[in-house]
Amino acid sequence: MKKELTDRFLRSLKPPATGRVEISDTRRPGLRFRLSETGRAVWMYEKRIKGGLKRKHTLGTWPEPIGLSEARAMALELEAEAAKGIDRIEIAEAQRIKEETATAEAISIADAISAYDDLHLNNLRTGSERKRQLESALRDHLNLPVASLRRSMAQTAIDAKAREGRLVYANRIRAALKAFTHWCWKRGYLAEDIGASLSKAVRETARERVLSVGEIREIWTASFEMGDLWGPFFRLLLLTAQRRGEILNLKQSEIDFDRSRIVKPGSLTKNGKAHITHLSEPALLEVRLRVECTQDEQETDLLFTTTGKTPVSGVSKAKARLDKLLGEDFEPWRIHDIRTAFATAMADAGVAEAIADRVLNHSASGSAPSAVARVYNQSELLPQRAAALDRWSDIVSGKASLVVRMA
Repeated sequence: MKKELTDRFLRSLKPPATGRVEISDTRRPGLRFRLSETGRAVWMYEKRIKGGLKRKHTLGTWPEPIGLSEARAMALELEAEAAKGIDRIEIAEAQRIKEETATAEAISIADAISAYDDLHLNNLRTGSERKRQLESALRDHLNLPVASLRRSMAQTAIDAKAREGRLVYANRIRAALKAFTHWCWKRGYLAEDIGASLSKAVRETARERVLSVGEIREIWTASFEMGDLWGPFFRLLLLTAQRRGEILNLKQSEIDFDRSRIVKPGSLTKNGKAHITHLSEPALLEVRLRVECTQDEQETDLLFTTTGKTPVSGVSKAKARLDKLLGEDFEPWRIHDIRTAFATAMADAGVAEAIADRVLNHSASGSAPSAVARVYNQSELLPQRAAALDRWSDIVSGKASLVVRMA
């Protein structure tokens, strides 16, 4: 609708039942009055910039703070600017970019990593390790403005680690840098997402190392020569098949002694899902041993600690001691291989894959499980999981043969 607007006419308008009505002012072309179903009324002005684009401006609401006469005056001013080629929107955008650039130049890479840690990494279980990786990878550039960070700097850090022969770890550095630079780009600290095209150091393939039952029992036996700290640690890893960080950070408050289980909140697990782990009789004995050993520590909740304040460090050195006890003929292995050994042994023992997945705190396996399988895999299956871990503890300790299949 087009009409020469008046104050009386505007006051006579009623909000539409749905949507909005828009009336163009014939006295000041380009000026429009828009009234929505909520009763909110705003002034709009549209004009093509000389030699440029047609721009639409929202002037403000009617009747306050902008009445009809104020709206026409503002439209006249914009019309005069447009005739001179002055584009307010373009000027405002340029100013915004200038301010963001100045902000990015004022923030160092170290400052950006610190902000990234506060706003994102602190919420991750592996956040402290990720921060350390970033600071190490970019240590030669930490005092530079974050806006000066280039793809070549990040790639150089990845390649340097690869030249040390640590190809898989170089890929972890790449993942850390890629996530960090994307975070910086989303916040305007970087003009482009420089991490998007970073190259991997190596194409990784799934590990094929599977510890045999015999090897598991060798590790079990050797662990009894590791003392009252590392011995129980490795035996709990063997008996529960849980991730090493979840055992290393285990707390007394997470243990339900009456029900013989560990109850981990989602904030403390790798996949963010709350998790219950059954404790077989041998596993419960190991837990009680550590509780007794920590009684002298002042009010500590941690099971594996020497300070009473932080979890014990030095897993790699302890693993090296264990390897020495196992002897040179023992094929190289990783702590994570215990979980693979559990899954393999349970499959051989006839345990349903869904049950093993729940013990390991994995999601449902398979690329496209059936509707029935999806429902089955979402259930707790606690009795079946307890039976599987009891069966596994017998296999680990040599009390049972693997060939006996579960019902």
